[in-house]
Amino acid sequence: MTATVRTDPVIVEVSLGARSYNIVIGRGLLASLGTRIVALRPGAKTFIVTDDNVARHFLGGAEAALARAAVTTTGRVIVPAGEASKSYRVFEQVCDAIIASRIERGDIVIALGGGVIGDLAGFAAAVARRGLDYVQVPTTLLAQVDSSVGGKTAINSAHGKNLIGAFHQPIAVLADTTALDALPPREFRAGYAELVKYGLLGDAAFFSWLEAHWRDIFAGGNAPGSAAREHAIAVSCRAKAAIVARDEREIGERALLNLGHTFGHALEAACGFSDRLLHGEAVAVGMALAFAFSAKRGLLPTPEAERAIGHLAEVGLPTRIQDIPGPQLSIDQLMELIAQDKKVKHGVLTLILVRGIGAAFVEAGVDQSEVRAFLSEKLAER
Repeated sequence: MTATVRTDPVIVEVSLGARSYNIVIGRGLLASLGTRIVALRPGAKTFIVTDDNVARHFLGGAEAALARAAVTTTGRVIVPAGEASKSYRVFEQVCDAIIASRIERGDIVIALGGGVIGDLAGFAAAVARRGLDYVQVPTTLLAQVDSSVGGKTAINSAHGKNLIGAFHQPIAVLADTTALDALPPREFRAGYAELVKYGLLGDAAFFSWLEAHWRDIFAGGNAPGSAAREHAIAVSCRAKAAIVARDEREIGERALLNLGHTFGHALEAACGFSDRLLHGEAVAVGMALAFAFSAKRGLLPTPEAERAIGHLAEVGLPTRIQDIPGPQLSIDQLMELIAQDKKVKHGVLTLILVRGIGAAFVEAGVDQSEVRAFLSEKLAER
């Protein structure tokens, strides 16, 4: 598997019948935002949702691209950066701003930012005026490989992450990889956790390629780094698009995309959805725990679990609960949060476990006492 330098964008289709859409991946794509919207919805007006960090870097470019294509922008709302903006209060602010702008059904909301903005703007688009089209313009690695694709939109509850939301597919995803050049290293590493997830859950060959080429992906910029980045993003998007096309509403197979997320979401919530633990970092710890739990159950050899966990650690991601800064987390708090996981049925846990690298599966009926004993053991490690 090689990554070649290319000047044309990569296009990945999410096949959902009449609601199909394209993910366009490449450098410098933000400049084409206006012309692409005109091609999708001639005459449509737009409203931009972004955060204060992204606005400093990309809002001017987005608005200029829309103006060049004579696309009317009815308004914009800029929210604070960070997971705390996925709240009732900020959601209300965004919905009210959209409605106050007099945007109409048939117009378009633009989600310009990372995963928080995509989730927040997408959920607002799902409910404002009983449903508006929206375009995802993801500006982080995590959003480009995962959260911008598939139509999951949500805000957080005090009881857990992403518990209030809707399935609402975008009409396009525009992944400008130039935006990744401005990401802080910690944010990029956090996004890499969601990228490597696709190798760990269903593509052992891709995981091996990442082991060999992750430094190129992190280097980025011009070739060969940009070629490696775009290749890895495209592979991830194709994997997610295929799963979403087969199981849009997460009735079965799509749950595999939650590898590491049951543990990860609980850890993230226990840390108060703060910079103490970024979402991708929580997923990294969660995946390490999923591999360790699977090995403890005898589902895969311990050395293979250690290989997966070792790669996460090699790129600088946390892999142990003890790697999370701050006071030690409580087993009671973690178990209470895990019990709120969206995959719980009749009070019984469903976990995504693995039989090897690239061989994830859905395990229903996991006893909470077994998970408690496992996490208690992990919390006691030094």
